[in-house]
Amino acid sequence: MKLHTHIRNILGAFAVLLALTVAMPASAQQNTNPQSQSVTEEQLLRELNKITGRITQPNQTLSVLEQPAGREWREFHQVTLRWIAAISIVGVLALLVIFYLTRGMVKIEGGRSGRTIMRFNGFERFVHWMTATCFIILALSGLNITFGKAILLPIMSAEAFTAISQWGKYFHNYLSFPFTIGTIMIFLMWVGGNIPNKMDVEWVKRGGGIVGKDHPPAARFNGGQKMIYWIVVIGGAAVAITGYILMFPFYGTTVSGVQLAQIIHGIVAALFIAAMLGHIYIGTIGMEGAFEAMGTGEVDVNWAKEHHKLWLEEEMGKGSSARAKAQPAE
Repeated sequence: MKLHTHIRNILGAFAVLLALTVAMPASAQQNTNPQSQSVTEEQLLRELNKITGRITQPNQTLSVLEQPAGREWREFHQVTLRWIAAISIVGVLALLVIFYLTRGMVKIEGGRSGRTIMRFNGFERFVHWMTATCFIILALSGLNITFGKAILLPIMSAEAFTAISQWGKYFHNYLSFPFTIGTIMIFLMWVGGNIPNKMDVEWVKRGGGIVGKDHPPAARFNGGQKMIYWIVVIGGAAVAITGYILMFPFYGTTVSGVQLAQIIHGIVAALFIAAMLGHIYIGTIGMEGAFEAMGTGEVDVNWAKEHHKLWLEEEMGKGSSARAKAQPAE
């Protein structure tokens, strides 16, 4: 009787063990793909140094205190952007100094005629100077954000640097609105005269009256001015759009989107400033008579004949109201 009981217990245990053995492969077959529920190595590395917490605010992106992309962005802002801005801006300044020392001011070859003609009316000059003034303040305050800690802070007190940076931020934010309006108005006012054509290619080939003494004919805007125009329009639009993303973050974008906007904003702004240095040079000490176009609005007829011959002929043919007028003797 005892032997029968032992045999029955052994057979029962063997049956249970057999059932478990059959069941285990069946369950294992349900996850035959080892990658189905796993994460990639890249995902693990990205999460390795991310610090998150729990918050009660609706915006759950605020729970991320630190992320790898943030460190990459900080490296760009503190190192890469400084190099890009320094090389482009200082490089252009150096080239302009060398060019001025070798070429000097481009003079009116025929001398002043004593007669002037209207080139830009009062409204056009107002839009130009409004946009230019905003641009200069935006550029200086933006350069302070990039270089202020490295250049200004070591030579002044922390309080003074804080005050300058705070007011610079206010100016940078609020003057962005008239700058954007001015950029739009510049686009609308002068787009008709700034469409590139074959004449601009010839103008560039012949040096545009800047390199050498050849003065290729040009309409109201020559090839160089058209390049500046499109730099202002495209560059102004790029810094305005990305700037507003930075001013109003997380409206339709994420942290990575804001970081990308800052990268684009910084690079375009640095190149924008470098290009405008060339424009300012030509309009002031680089060319005789050029500043008067946006100063008084009237330019000397001989200046117009040398640099915008086709435009002068067109204006002189419009009638007496557009004809050149003599300047009073001094």
